[in-house]
Amino acid sequence: MKYPSPLPDHLSAVPFTVHEALDAGISRDRLKIGGLVTPSRGIRVPSDDGSGPECLMRLAQLARPHTLVTRLSAASHATAFLLREFPGFLPGADQPGVHISRPDAVTIARRRGVVGHRGQFFPDEIVELHGAFVTSRVRTWLDIARRMSVDELTVVADHLLRHPRPEFEGRSAPHATLDELADMLDRHKGTPGIRKARLAVEQARVGADSAPETRLRLALARRGFPDADVNVPVALGGGIVRQPDLAYPEFRVAVEYDGEGHSDPAQVLRDISRDEDFAAAGWILVRIGKTHMENDARAAARKVRLALLARGWSPSG
Repeated sequence: MKYPSPLPDHLSAVPFTVHEALDAGISRDRLKIGGLVTPSRGIRVPSDDGSGPECLMRLAQLARPHTLVTRLSAASHATAFLLREFPGFLPGADQPGVHISRPDAVTIARRRGVVGHRGQFFPDEIVELHGAFVTSRVRTWLDIARRMSVDELTVVADHLLRHPRPEFEGRSAPHATLDELADMLDRHKGTPGIRKARLAVEQARVGADSAPETRLRLALARRGFPDADVNVPVALGGGIVRQPDLAYPEFRVAVEYDGEGHSDPAQVLRDISRDEDFAAAGWILVRIGKTHMENDARAAARKVRLALLARGWSPSG
């Protein structure tokens, strides 16, 4: 039995274009046999690369040759959403197909395995990521607006606006500013979903560290609660400073969302110390968990409402 000749190391585990294979000295006959899948014309994928179709790196690898074989194109919409690792819920993001956008002056991309889009693009709205051309973060945020709810668009906006922790993330600037989000909207007036995007910008705040924190803040605001400070340091006296997820300084009420990481034994001890610091300073600390966020955060809102009422807050109307 004759086995196919091995592929060069740099093409043995990643999707590649036929042109890349020919440049590497691979014959056209070799591209027709032995462990290669053809997701779309001009592209080959090693069938034994060991990565699942939903793997982020595999998606990036698959997007790259598509943007090379399709002139004037970039990965966009749901594909860019996944490549950027955006938080938030985007309906259909788990469906097969690479989303490819092209300028509206050329034809839409039509090839197997591709979901084609067209639109107007400014030069800074297409960047390189993992070797593939991809829409920028802010442009991706606008492109997904049509399919997302206003709250979930706000989750993504908060993610883009968040100030990073350089020691953990290797960057010191946020992914975007409010002015950059607003400028993107001004560039593309009339784009599907732009009204929702404008509402999301109005709701967005700098400071939220996670999607649940944003969803909690929005759920409380919808119920007429006072505006909360978002991740603003609070001086508790004695040189102790804490930075709760949400804070109502006028009423000395703080709110913390405790995610999965708070079950770690070391984190449990830190949380106890945090709780004691707030209590000693005369603050009420409301702790919210995942189950409190069900049914539009009804249980979470009840807990925060009781704490605010206990401190003299009077609901309007």
